[in-house]
Amino acid sequence: MPKREPSCELEKELFKNVYEKTPDYVKNLDLLNFDNDGEFTFTLKRAHLYPHSETNPEGLGLLEWFANYSKEAKVSTAGIRGPQNILFPQDTRFPINLVGIVLATLAKALVAGGKYRGSEIRKLAGSEVRYNSDLYLDAIARIQAAQGIKTLVPQGRKTIPIWLASFLCFKLDLVGGEYITSSHGISVKTATKDLNSQGSQYLPEESLEFVNKIQEIFDIVENVGFYEIKIAAKDNPLIDESIMENLNDGVDLYVEYLKSGVAESLDSVKKMNGQIFVESVGGCAYRTLSRVLEKLEISNKYLWNNIEEDPFFHSIGKYPTDPKGNKVFYDYSVDATVLAKRSNGKKFFPVIESMHYEEKLKFLPLGTVVLITDPDHDRLTVCQIEAVGNIPNLDELGVSYIHLGDERILTVYTANQAFLMLMDYRVKQLKHQGKFKNHPRFMIKTTASALSWDEWAGANDIKVVNVPVGFKEIANIMKKVELQLRENPESEVKIFDVFGEEINLGVQPRLIFGGEESGGMIMGSEDLIESLSGRKAIAMREKSATEAIIVASCLAAKLEHENKTLSEYLDEIFEENNIIAKFDVREDIAYYNESEPDIDKLKQAKIEGEKQRTKNDLFYLSLAIGVNKGKIDIDGVKDVLSDTFKELNFSNLTAVKFVGDGTYLKFSDKYVEIRPSGTDAKTKAYSGGENLESISEFARILGNYSGERTDLHKKFISEDFYNNSKKTALDDYLKFVEKGADNMVFKIPEYSY
Repeated sequence: MPKREPSCELEKELFKNVYEKTPDYVKNLDLLNFDNDGEFTFTLKRAHLYPHSETNPEGLGLLEWFANYSKEAKVSTAGIRGPQNILFPQDTRFPINLVGIVLATLAKALVAGGKYRGSEIRKLAGSEVRYNSDLYLDAIARIQAAQGIKTLVPQGRKTIPIWLASFLCFKLDLVGGEYITSSHGISVKTATKDLNSQGSQYLPEESLEFVNKIQEIFDIVENVGFYEIKIAAKDNPLIDESIMENLNDGVDLYVEYLKSGVAESLDSVKKMNGQIFVESVGGCAYRTLSRVLEKLEISNKYLWNNIEEDPFFHSIGKYPTDPKGNKVFYDYSVDATVLAKRSNGKKFFPVIESMHYEEKLKFLPLGTVVLITDPDHDRLTVCQIEAVGNIPNLDELGVSYIHLGDERILTVYTANQAFLMLMDYRVKQLKHQGKFKNHPRFMIKTTASALSWDEWAGANDIKVVNVPVGFKEIANIMKKVELQLRENPESEVKIFDVFGEEINLGVQPRLIFGGEESGGMIMGSEDLIESLSGRKAIAMREKSATEAIIVASCLAAKLEHENKTLSEYLDEIFEENNIIAKFDVREDIAYYNESEPDIDKLKQAKIEGEKQRTKNDLFYLSLAIGVNKGKIDIDGVKDVLSDTFKELNFSNLTAVKFVGDGTYLKFSDKYVEIRPSGTDAKTKAYSGGENLESISEFARILGNYSGERTDLHKKFISEDFYNNSKKTALDDYLKFVEKGADNMVFKIPEYSY
């Protein structure tokens, strides 16, 4: 059972469900006792590789676990993640488990040891607040120590945000880092995000290196019968808290970075009359962000909610019924922008509704900005308390809202809307400072993000580089730009985007914004950022809610002074930049209940769901690959889609392209992207354009399609081509990743700290 008591009836129900669904042999497992503070050895046996049975009582089914783990490593966009047994973390029936983390950590340590033989290897390990994070952090640090790797951990091995772990990997010239999180995913999910020496998430080829090393270990177990894994003592000197303590967990270095960019001038924030309300979901954000705001001397301008660290996330997003009304524990995640439908068909924000803002915001004045950050503190949702009378204007702008009572509403901005405001404010700030013309400017965005960003960029002479979903894709473009800046500082920087277009960024360009519609963003600095050994970067490698909060605070201060709402500012941006594609939607299609406590049912439901997801994906993907390979032209695609979706009009479809992880349909007045989740049985359908009703209909219908091939589809796309389209797409994606890539090998410096 967990070391903590359930915080409420819902969490008690979750614990009860998990306990009842866990077989006795799992409850009785005692493979890895990390309560033992001394050194010990875990012997991986041949029996562990095969399923548990009466004839194999030591079976753990690790071969089955590894098959799924390695598959996800090839496509993961944000760490290898999945559900865990929150009560019995040694349960290898789950994708994430203690044994798996031990194996993966060992494999990564062996890869690093082989690459940097004879050098001092330093890595960082950190986590947010999820179940068993302290156990996994301890395991990672002690295994790395046993392999001779110095592991930096926060003071008291406490929590830090993912962006701070990423920042320190780069700034301190570390070989990399391990971070335990599952972002805004449901409470029972977790993951290890692998960070490289740049502080960016592993690309598939980096993941495959350690996945292959796990296979080597399994081969030894098969041939020899066992493999011994050494676990260092808890107080091993290679597990170092002192460096992070001296660095104030890196807060001082990060504040220095902020002051060189978005926090250069905070006078407007300091002069604010009102305060900004910060929702620290899970509590992880508070420990670090509060120190940052204190250092910036603006901490008195913020009110906090949920500062206590809680792996159940204060019950946020948790319900006793599923979307269909069935009585079952159901978790909508803690993504504040998730929309769901009630039984009567009416849409609502289940996550925000569970925050009970009608009570918590009752005494805050109109105009108060509400900033919601997720458990690992990298994503941000921007909201504001407004008057009911503003609803007609909000409807016209496509801004969602919830009622707070007493003639008040809370506007809820999508990241597409919020980040458009933040990037616009940042550009105006740079122009006011006379700095904007010092460099040509560009932005990096995911294809699933708003068309309005592209339109706004065009109006402001800012080049746009489109990439697949995932912040590691944004970081990969940064590194390609930096390679050219390093090798040819006086030449124009030219980059290919995922559409295959070559984009001239100019001489010595600077990043104005990098971000994605799921709520993550970063902004570049005027001067290149330097690590302690002199490596240079145009921006950090991970999205940061702290950086977003600083810019949002400056914008809030400006609007308070001008007596304007965020929605009025958004309207001004649309008008000033002649933006047509004002609206955006996202349709999330989940093919099963991720909160199912019975792992066997969960696995089967996921398998069936993945079949549906893949079928949906291949219907569109094969058309996009078909166009690329000359099997079908755009008129043929129009015919296939018109035949399949007779209620939709495809006459103004202009292109169909594979964009690294999904299929992008470009129309003269909108876009639609159908993207299968790389980590789960889900499909996401994105759309943006000038007509909200139209884009909503396209996203809903195309996203929910069964994927059944029609006769016309089969006429153009042969069975063989259809079945091979996924492999062809992966090959094309890898070519995009490698084109112009910075493959310089990281050299470990002589550390002076």
